[in-house]
Amino acid sequence: MSEFTHRPVLLDECIEALNIRPDGVYLDGTLGRAGHSEQIIRRLTTGRLVCVDRDQEALEAARERLAPWLDKLTLVHSNFDRVDEILDRLSLPGVDGMLFDLGVSSPQLDNGSRGFSYMADAPLDMRMDREERLTASDVVNGWPQEELRRIITQYGEERYAPQIAGAIVRRRADRPISTTLELAEVIKSAMPGKALREKQHPAKRTFQAIRIAVNDELASVERMLRAAVPRLNRGGRLAVITFHSLEDRIVKTGLADFARGCTCPPDFPVCVCGKTPAIKLINKKPILPSGQEIEENPRARSAKLRVAEKL
Repeated sequence: MSEFTHRPVLLDECIEALNIRPDGVYLDGTLGRAGHSEQIIRRLTTGRLVCVDRDQEALEAARERLAPWLDKLTLVHSNFDRVDEILDRLSLPGVDGMLFDLGVSSPQLDNGSRGFSYMADAPLDMRMDREERLTASDVVNGWPQEELRRIITQYGEERYAPQIAGAIVRRRADRPISTTLELAEVIKSAMPGKALREKQHPAKRTFQAIRIAVNDELASVERMLRAAVPRLNRGGRLAVITFHSLEDRIVKTGLADFARGCTCPPDFPVCVCGKTPAIKLINKKPILPSGQEIEENPRARSAKLRVAEKL
């Protein structure tokens, strides 16, 4: 069996947040290396764990890691935003807890051939699900300059987005940009010297933007929230880990909407909307990793955990 030394982000905090019942039904919507899933399933007796991932490689690795508990396990190849479809297919009206870790999994980052990293040379891919058609190469070499500028600005929060989009279009007019390192060089060529001297790699924000676009990540988070909350059993918990401000804003706003009661104007004498809160927020502010965790796993630095309970 492979060695599993990776410690998932905010592991103890997630397990505490889910408030796991041994006979409960739980869903890990972003399986990854199965670190969170292993700790959930260890706490089940007659319960059941549904593990979902877009990446077939993650599911195959999880089958090995979670082999001792296969009688309590259901593996599903799908996107986490299809919660309704997944639970309907499994004849599960509701579950007692759901976990969504929205970070790119370490194996995808560490496997240079997947094209997520600006540090290793590989074809421009970036698909979390290799059965999907859209690749990073399609975006980089085919999307209009204005659309490239938009996603690099919006998804990457990159202040040099206009210059980077222009550089990409000029380079591809000569020949297609085919690899990750080639793209990283084009990005660097468009940025001023002061930006190249920053601690953060100059290509980081643009690569993030392209990855989000390829995998439709932000819209997936919105769809997931709309589907997940109604499928929680009463008292069930929803735990969501985000890694950048765009995702966290969507999660924070979405949970706040579900937690809000009456939406009538303040001057209405009585409520006519009939809206009542669907959830309560367990923590008003997000749970952050400890200094020790950040030291042991620098990728946890930007993680935020938000938790809600179904009413």
